Amino acid sequence: MSFDFDQMLTKIKARQWSLADIDWDAPGVETVSPDLHARLKPFMADLVWIENVGARGFAAMAKKAPTDTLKEIYRYFHAEEQRHANAELALMRRWGMLDGDEVPEPNINVKLVIDWLDKYSDGMSLSFLGTVIPMLEVALDGALVKFIVDEIKDPVCQDVFRKINADESRHLAVDFAVMDLLGHATTRKMAIDLVGGWLKPSLIVGALSYVPLLNKMRDNIVAMGVDEDRLYAALKRFKAAGDRSAYSRRLPMYQIIKVHAAMVIDRNHPYHLFADTMVKLTARYPRRLLRPQPAWSKELTYEAAA
Repeated sequence: MSFDFDQMLTKIKARQWSLADIDWDAPGVETVSPDLHARLKPFMADLVWIENVGARGFAAMAKKAPTDTLKEIYRYFHAEEQRHANAELALMRRWGMLDGDEVPEPNINVKLVIDWLDKYSDGMSLSFLGTVIPMLEVALDGALVKFIVDEIKDPVCQDVFRKINADESRHLAVDFAVMDLLGHATTRKMAIDLVGGWLKPSLIVGALSYVPLLNKMRDNIVAMGVDEDRLYAALKRFKAAGDRSAYSRRLPMYQIIKVHAAMVIDRNHPYHLFADTMVKLTARYPRRLLRPQPAWSKELTYEAAA
């Protein structure tokens, strides 16, 4: 049965929420222990910025969408990812992790991906963005959000992430429906997209930013005391969802990302020698060579605006 994008757009519009819907002063702050507070701050800072990465990805996808309905859906998703980042920032402020109007700095791997997205994502094809963004949403957002829901008992946090999870479930439904749609293209068109994409140096740069990001997030999850199997389970969900559609399986980029996910899951795979080395190298990347934060990444606010 074909996916009804118009019906999904109606559902998305009906289920919008704002930071003003949440009582940020409600009891529950005391449930975050000093030990958890210390470990949680860098974890939450990463999550805030990963939401911004998703937002920028959806903004680029809106420009490539083949229909007006899908364009509008992606515009909503862009706004929702920004709202998620702002809600997570408000949680950090609630828990006393930020001073005044402070906004946490992204780690170097997230910053490199933000730089790449800002410079190159508008030139990427939908077949590329439409497979990479779902992977990031499933693997990073899914694994990190699930950990927070399971580990943090603050009722305000639980309320925030119930709303975020509901949004993310709609994002993923559309993500995989679009992959199915892209898989209806002719073999010739998919081959041209694939070869043309990988001939661009920008795509190689993007891949070299993406590889250490995944491994760095694995390191951060483990540092929180979480079994890295959570991340691996999320990667397996990406494969399971994508493989349900024969058309998605035709996408060369989907097959490439699926093979990469299998290597990430296998901790004994030689791939990790390369990926872990990339994490170490990027940690030494000169900060002076990083571009200034783009304007779109400065829309973070803890203010509970409707």
